[in-house]
Amino acid sequence: MADTPLAGLNIVVTRPLEQAVPLRQRIEQLGGNAILFPLLEISPPADLTSLHQAIARLAEFNLAIFISPNAVRFGMAEINAAGGLPSLLEVATVGQGSANALRELGVEKVIAPIGQSDSEALLALPALQVVQGWKIGIFRGDGGRDLLGDTLKQRGAEVEYVTCYQRGKPQQNIRKLLEKQPQAITVSSSEALSYLTEMLVESSASYWAGIPLFVSHERIAATAKNQGWQNIYQTEAGDEGVISALIAWASERH
Repeated sequence: MADTPLAGLNIVVTRPLEQAVPLRQRIEQLGGNAILFPLLEISPPADLTSLHQAIARLAEFNLAIFISPNAVRFGMAEINAAGGLPSLLEVATVGQGSANALRELGVEKVIAPIGQSDSEALLALPALQVVQGWKIGIFRGDGGRDLLGDTLKQRGAEVEYVTCYQRGKPQQNIRKLLEKQPQAITVSSSEALSYLTEMLVESSASYWAGIPLFVSHERIAATAKNQGWQNIYQTEAGDEGVISALIAWASERH
């Protein structure tokens, strides 16, 4: 049992399919039954013109910030196709997950917070305090929070948002998920959570609010509480943060 602390537990992984595999594997290694139920689809922008134009001007920028592993994946694919990052360009991310994704692509020097993974943590770093006159590109998906860009503008930087991927809702059958009797659900974005809650409410599932919900940020936890979820666990960032919280929860159940 010590080697399989999640034995027999049905745990839902709601990440996009491309990102769900490592967490699924960890859950199954620990004896759990990972149920893949992606709530977001990630794809390149329908029109790459603006992205290509921004990449062509990267040498004019002082700093490029990648908002997520998806921003790294799609943004760096186009950047490398165009010849790679300019040698003098500083690179930053909002967390270690994105930083590791950059390192895997050969970007060795990355400005990123340790521990908390969000715009607030990045903005608190000494490296981003004095940016007067800088030109900063923020690589992200379509839409999203403007806190990072707005704060950097207040500090005197010129900020340009660069859309390098888009999000969509996959067609999912919530009844098929409920038939698998999920005992815990993991969610890594407020957008995905809202989609899930909407489907559950429409299905009139009577017990959904009590299912243990594991979320990776206090912002998602607040959204979950507002939507009526009653059994919310906030985890540390990354797969191991989720796994640690699941193991602790499973231990409590026994």
